[in-house]
Amino acid sequence: MTNNNEGGMDQTRMISGAAGGALLLMGLRKRGVLGLGLAAVGGYLAYRAATGNDPVMAAAGLSGNSAAAKPIFVEHSVVIDRSAQDVYDFWRKLENLPQIMSHLESVTALDEKRSRWVAKAPLGTHVEWEAEIVNDKPGQRIGWHSLPGATVDNAGSVQFESLPSGGTRVHVALSYRPPAGPLGAAVAKLFGEEPSQQIAEDLQKFKAAFEAKPKN
Repeated sequence: MTNNNEGGMDQTRMISGAAGGALLLMGLRKRGVLGLGLAAVGGYLAYRAATGNDPVMAAAGLSGNSAAAKPIFVEHSVVIDRSAQDVYDFWRKLENLPQIMSHLESVTALDEKRSRWVAKAPLGTHVEWEAEIVNDKPGQRIGWHSLPGATVDNAGSVQFESLPSGGTRVHVALSYRPPAGPLGAAVAKLFGEEPSQQIAEDLQKFKAAFEAKPKN
């Protein structure tokens, strides 16, 4: 029976292989230094996916886990003309989150604290994990972290700050490790799947949509 860690490794290799193949083809179609660079990165990712070996990390005396050990931190804020309690209530119903964050396909609540997340990944693939709410202050804050065995190791919080105007400053902070390590983050950015861009854009869209709704 495959355990969670093995499943995460298989999913990581699948994403890495798909991205590597696409970059290799793009590189072969282009000329000059850019084409050579894309082909080299694509070939590297495809080789690592096919063999499970990382020649770059091995040459540096590092393991694949070492490369993925350093998390990436993302944060963004937006002011919404609604009360903190109203905005919190929408976020706390986790099934609503795909309406806010375009990279999410679904979020399913398993109980009061645990949930299963499915997110889009480069080249039409997806990743999934389970998370647990560890800090829940109604109308003020929601904090969570992924559970052991997650393909995307992550933690974060959303704070809802009441403003004198009656609006709310929503501040999202996220720490994550991309599925294929640092190179995975670079490939994700190349294909428009870079979380810092997404969160900024998604929060602006959420602001517009939420403010358009009738007040409770």
